[in-house]
Amino acid sequence: MEIPEIERLIRISKEKPLLPETYVPWSEELQPGQYFLPSHLTSLEGLSLYQTLSDQQRLELGRHEVVQVMYSYAWGEGLFCLFMNKYILNLPPDNVEYRFLLRELIEEFRHQEMFTQTILRLGGKPIPISRSHKLIGNMTTKLLPTDCLFMGSLSIEIVSDRYGNYGRKDPLLYGILRKVFELHNIEEARHIVFTKNLLKRYTDKAGPVRRTVYSFVVLLNVYFLRTLYVKKEIYQRIGLENPQIAYKLALKNYKEKFTQSCLPDIIEFVDSWHGFNRATRWAWRRLMGAKV
Repeated sequence: MEIPEIERLIRISKEKPLLPETYVPWSEELQPGQYFLPSHLTSLEGLSLYQTLSDQQRLELGRHEVVQVMYSYAWGEGLFCLFMNKYILNLPPDNVEYRFLLRELIEEFRHQEMFTQTILRLGGKPIPISRSHKLIGNMTTKLLPTDCLFMGSLSIEIVSDRYGNYGRKDPLLYGILRKVFELHNIEEARHIVFTKNLLKRYTDKAGPVRRTVYSFVVLLNVYFLRTLYVKKEIYQRIGLENPQIAYKLALKNYKEKFTQSCLPDIIEFVDSWHGFNRATRWAWRRLMGAKV
């Protein structure tokens, strides 16, 4: 990315900041007919089990699952900030990349606070990240090389951007959530533009082996993200008689829904630098059900 374009992104961040305190209508109440999550993003929609749920159970399913999404966003962005703070220590403060990443860090910290405030406003009680998720998240953040960490971070941003688009464009979504998704999408769009261009310095020079590594980095990050959403405890909370059975059905169902709803932009991104080959296609098909 040319320096004038990065300067433009910095200027937008400074001159047009989107502050969650004023951008999100925190006092707004849920209106009749509104919901917390579009039904096609919930884990049970599309199953015969979903048809047996009462309207209140469907509403609560969306509330608990969007709380889990907000929690995973905040946790994931916290890991990204951990990496980014370490990365910029090696850049001089007058470097334009350093200056943009400072703005991005400011926005990412605001996002974490916004997601936390949303959870509190919804009366949510997120299910904590598992020990294995914590271990993998912390190890990869601390040990992976810079190019792989940027690649992983971008893949999460692309999926989150796609997911958020469904929410911000839905007129019946609870107003607070619609504005949260909207703010996040606007600022993440700048981050995605910057990171895609930053990664070109790596992908343009990458040979077949490196592109294969990048493809697996993206795949495993997206798979990791998907495993944060579907939780057995949620089906207990909404009063299902057999939460374990619901959980098993939901896992398979959500895998298919996630692939259809959230994966297209990721597929396009990986394909842009020839990340699909004999070594990677089988894994994308098996783990994500992707048609590549």
